[in-house]
Amino acid sequence: MLLLLQYTLIFTSVLMLVALGGCFSEHSGVINIGLEGIMVFGALGGALVMKYMPADTAPILMICMTVLAAMLTGILYSLLLAVAAINFKADQTLVGTAMNLLGTAAATVIVKAINTAADSSNTSSEIMYIGPKKSFIMVEGTEFSWFMILAVVLLVVSYVVLYKTKFGLRLMACGEHPQAADSVGINVYKMRYAGVMISGLLGGLGGLVYITAGVSAWKFENGVAGFGFLALAVMIFGAWKPQRIALAALLFGLFRSLSNVYTGFDFLKNLNLPSTVYNMLPYIISLVVLALFSKNSAAPKAEGIPYDKGSR
Repeated sequence: MLLLLQYTLIFTSVLMLVALGGCFSEHSGVINIGLEGIMVFGALGGALVMKYMPADTAPILMICMTVLAAMLTGILYSLLLAVAAINFKADQTLVGTAMNLLGTAAATVIVKAINTAADSSNTSSEIMYIGPKKSFIMVEGTEFSWFMILAVVLLVVSYVVLYKTKFGLRLMACGEHPQAADSVGINVYKMRYAGVMISGLLGGLGGLVYITAGVSAWKFENGVAGFGFLALAVMIFGAWKPQRIALAALLFGLFRSLSNVYTGFDFLKNLNLPSTVYNMLPYIISLVVLALFSKNSAAPKAEGIPYDKGSR
């Protein structure tokens, strides 16, 4: 039971962070389907810092630098969506899908190149790992709490920013009525850039949490196991509201954690279900939840619609 709680909190933290990122982007009016790719690149940025920082680095400094790197990498990668969707008015769904495909492929190529350069005698295409140890990434259990605490802090900050600050209210205005926002002097383009970049920051951090706390060994070529898409389901089920997103993330995190610890529960083992069924649970639940509740979800009215300053 303790292990179930631990994994639930870890996966909840990941889903909550990434879903909050999507929430900021969509409140600004930009649909961010590319959260999966952002997570991968955020994980890559954090992993590179963990790999190249000296082994005797103080743990708190290691955590801070790794978190900062993941955030910055996520922001930089999210700019692909911002430029394409805001400046060039490209289809946001297609851009996000391309980002997901590019993220995993590019990270795999980068890691393979690094590993090949580090060990020129080994050219095996299966070397796709990177981390403090060359073969895998592992963060000691005592560091789990840092990520969980950070996720809760960012949840509170997100709520305050969205509903209690001028920035948040202006951001949401750009996702609801951008023409009206523009008429009172709000720069819609800048606000949408800000929303997408915040989604990159939180998505990159979510990717880092996934690879360090959620799994003990991770291959870049496997991506983040669909967590970006699960986060989108969490965001929709949470009705684009931080407090409800937290509850939805807890629900999805619970079902996702069952695939890791079901062998510890006799009543689940006695069902004699293959492990793949438990691995599929969160995705099945997401389909059911979206089918039942998506019609009643009130998305930002202008999300996905490129803003044209000349139209009224």
